[in-house]
Amino acid sequence: MKFPKSSARYLNAILLSGVMSFVVSGFATAKAVGGLPPGIVMQWLGAWAIAWPIAAVVAILVGPRVQRLVARLTQ
Repeated sequence: MKFPKSSARYLNAILLSGVMSFVVSGFATAKAVGGLPPGIVMQWLGAWAIAWPIAAVVAILVGPRVQRLVARLTQ
């Protein structure tokens, strides 16, 4: 399955936010529960299920502004 080139910005934001929120929610969940107790995987996935859509929306909305800022900060 191929997506049209016009969707690249959105697909990038969705995939990158998924990976980032997965990693960050894992560390945050482990910290919140005090380590790696039984059942942490389900807690982690629950936290990720909430975090990913939020991260994706933020990435889609803020991404262009960040790209413009990076362009101004670099040569």
